[in-house]
Amino acid sequence: MLSTIAAAALPVLVVMLLLGGVAKIGTAGGDGTPGALGRLGPAVLAPERFVKPAMIICACGELGLAVGLVAVDHPAARWLPVAFFAVATYVLRDLRRRRPDVGCGCFGEVSAAPVGIRSILRAAVLTAAAVAVAVAGTTGADVVAGISWAFAASLGGIVVLLLALSPELEESLARLRYRAPCELRPLPPERALSRLRASSAWRTHAVLLESHEPADMWRELCWRFFVFPARNGAEVVFAVYLSGRRPTVRAALVTPDGPPASLQESMPVSA
Repeated sequence: MLSTIAAAALPVLVVMLLLGGVAKIGTAGGDGTPGALGRLGPAVLAPERFVKPAMIICACGELGLAVGLVAVDHPAARWLPVAFFAVATYVLRDLRRRRPDVGCGCFGEVSAAPVGIRSILRAAVLTAAAVAVAVAGTTGADVVAGISWAFAASLGGIVVLLLALSPELEESLARLRYRAPCELRPLPPERALSRLRASSAWRTHAVLLESHEPADMWRELCWRFFVFPARNGAEVVFAVYLSGRRPTVRAALVTPDGPPASLQESMPVSA
């Protein structure tokens, strides 16, 4: 059973690594929004001059891992992807905690949505798939020789699971539909405000507000910000992500004496 799952997991790992590497190179070499690279993945933690080189190096590493899985019959070629995806899982989890406003950058600019549970779980699933390949010692020849109904079922199950854990699909479909990136897509403030008032973040902080009408609002790229006056001279700042059918909503309490309190993420709500 393990050999069948590993044989099905190997081509999936290769395809994911190739897609990630090619997408990162395309993003690094493209003429995107100024500073956009600094809002993707771990690059937000690096000085601006190192952002593009770091993304290119990561892309080349992914392409090298993909080639190694197919062309090199050595344990190192199979265990290096395990280390890569395990580190990616940890980094995404840490990034979600430290910078909840940035995207994972897993597939370049398409992965601009804030890092969520699905992205972290996808990296964990890929780590488990890489472990299966490494433990079973699967090679490209084993994949060809192991084609069967059980192989097809395992392959289909892995693909469906990864698709379900990929928020990039929603962003890609939205871009195809609107033919414009999220940053340029028009969205009335009233619609974003409606999304906000349907969120758990609103229900949690509504009791603190002196008025349910925003005192200020503005847009930054894919986020719409609303400021509401709160008790004791404080303010509650809400951030609504403008893309996707189930948008992310975050909130921060700003007191007169200090910086914003801890940032909280609401449960996604239907648009």
